[in-house]
Amino acid sequence: MRSEREVSQAIDRYADTVQRLCMIYLKNQADTEDIFQNVFLKYATSTIAFESEEHEKAWLIRVTINACKDLLRSFFRSRTVSMEEVLDQPAPLPPDTRGVLEAVLALPQKYRNVVYLHYYEGYTAPEISRILGKNVNTVYTLLNRSRQMLRDTLGGDGNEG
Repeated sequence: MRSEREVSQAIDRYADTVQRLCMIYLKNQADTEDIFQNVFLKYATSTIAFESEEHEKAWLIRVTINACKDLLRSFFRSRTVSMEEVLDQPAPLPPDTRGVLEAVLALPQKYRNVVYLHYYEGYTAPEISRILGKNVNTVYTLLNRSRQMLRDTLGGDGNEG
């Protein structure tokens, strides 16, 4: 079991990452808060010795993704939340990013994962490959397809970085 100090430091470092990842999966603030608490409770009770901060962050991302998937698969979760409900929630985003967020949230889940990890968390394709347990070439393919879907949705000539 980890000390209170270790858990507080981890929450300070990774709270935003865990919350954003939960919102991408769950699109619901209440479920996000539940999963957030569960993830850090699991962290607090875990005896895993992390090799580095990156290893710790990757572990937390993996646990968060799994917890979100478990919740989405659970029996009591028979309803879904519409995009309108998500967009009606107050968000600390500038108005000009709302269209991009809508487009990313509209992507199929497998594309949302790689887009989030690459563009929001700054992971490379090989790192995403290890986190998600996918072949690195699959990650490159998913990134390319998601870029094309976003270009089609948002408009663009394909010359952006």
